[in-house]
Amino acid sequence: MLWKSLSFSELSLNELYDLLKLRVDVFVVEQNCPYPELDDKDRHAQTQHLLGLNEQGVIQAYARVLAPGVSYPDASIGRVIVADSARGGGVAHTLMQKAIAISTKKWPEHNIQLGGQEHLKAFYQQQGFEPVSEMYLEDGIPHIDMLRVTKVEA
Repeated sequence: MLWKSLSFSELSLNELYDLLKLRVDVFVVEQNCPYPELDDKDRHAQTQHLLGLNEQGVIQAYARVLAPGVSYPDASIGRVIVADSARGGGVAHTLMQKAIAISTKKWPEHNIQLGGQEHLKAFYQQQGFEPVSEMYLEDGIPHIDMLRVTKVEA
C-alpha cells in the first residue's frame, strides 16, 4: 500500500473524485445514510487527506486529519474508511496509526478526538482512544466521542 498525506490543494482532480466516491459509496450508499457528505472542512488550509492506494493506484483507505478547532477543540480524525475489497487485512489499523502520526507531528500540543460509530468503539480503543461521551445519534447512526491523550502535561 502506498500512503499519501495531502492538503486539499495538493490533491489531483482524480484523487479528489476517487476519495469522495469512496466516502459516498460507503457512508451514504452502503450504510444507507443520506447526509451532507461535503463540508468546508475538506478545504480547510490545515486539513490533511490521508490516502492508502493499492498497486493499481486505487484508493483503498482514507482518513481526514483536522486541525484543532475545526471539529473539536483538539485535533481530530474523521471520515475513516476502508474499501470493502481491502477490509479484514489490518489496513484500518495502519490507516489509524498513520493518521495519529500526522496529527501528533503537526499538532503535538493537542490531544486527538473523534466521533466514531459506536460499533467501532473497541477498534478505536485499540488505537489508544477512550470514550468521552455517551452514545448519540448522528444522521441516524449511533456514535460516540472518543479521545486519545497525546499531549504531555507540564
